[in-house]
Amino acid sequence: MGDLFTGAALIGLLTLTALEIVLGVDNVIFISILAAKLPHEQQARARTIGLALALITRILLLLSISWVMQLKNPLFAVFGHQISGKDLILILGGLFLLYKATVEIHHKVEGHVEVEKTTKARAALGAILMQIAILDIVFSLDSVITAVGMVDQVWVMVVAMVMAMIVMLWFAGPIADFVDRHPTITVLALAFLILIGVMLVAEGMGQHMDKGYI
Repeated sequence: MGDLFTGAALIGLLTLTALEIVLGVDNVIFISILAAKLPHEQQARARTIGLALALITRILLLLSISWVMQLKNPLFAVFGHQISGKDLILILGGLFLLYKATVEIHHKVEGHVEVEKTTKARAALGAILMQIAILDIVFSLDSVITAVGMVDQVWVMVVAMVMAMIVMLWFAGPIADFVDRHPTITVLALAFLILIGVMLVAEGMGQHMDKGYI
C-alpha cells in the first residue's frame, strides 16, 4: 500500500484519466445521438445507463486482463495476415459503427421521421441500450488495452476509469443538448463516428492508425 500515493502513481493516474476521457469522447457522442431518439424524459436515463454499462464493461475486462491479453493470440490467417480475437472484435465493431452512423446520417439528410415517442418507448430504450452495450465492448477493449500498456497497478486503472466516467457523465448532458439543437453538428459528429469505424476496421486488419490524428 506504500506505493499508492507516490509521484509516479499519481502522474500515471492523471495521465491515464485524461487519455480515458479522450478515448471516451466517441462513446459519449454515440450514446448521445442514440439517446436523442427517445422521449426527452428518458434521454438522461439512457445516457447514464449507457455510460454506466461502459464503466462496468471496462472494469470487468480489466479484472479479466489475462483473458483479454489472450485475445491477441492469432486464430487464423487471411491473405497472410494473422487475425486474433481482438482483431475480430475491432472489425465487427467497426463495421457496426459504420452501419449505424451511415443509417443515422441517411435519416437526418433524407428527413425520415425519428422513432415514435409513444407507449413503445420502453422497447425502444431496450433496443438502444443493446446497441450501446455492443459498442461499449469494442470501445472498452481499446480502453483497457491502452490502460494496461501505460500503468502496472490495477487500482490506478480502475480509479482512472471511474474518474473519466464521472467527467463524461458530467458533460454528457450538455454535449447531447448541443448536438441535438444543431443538426449540422449532429451530421459532423456522425461523420466523426464513421472515421472511428474506419479506424477500428483498419486496426483489425493490422493497419495501425494513430487516434490522435483522427
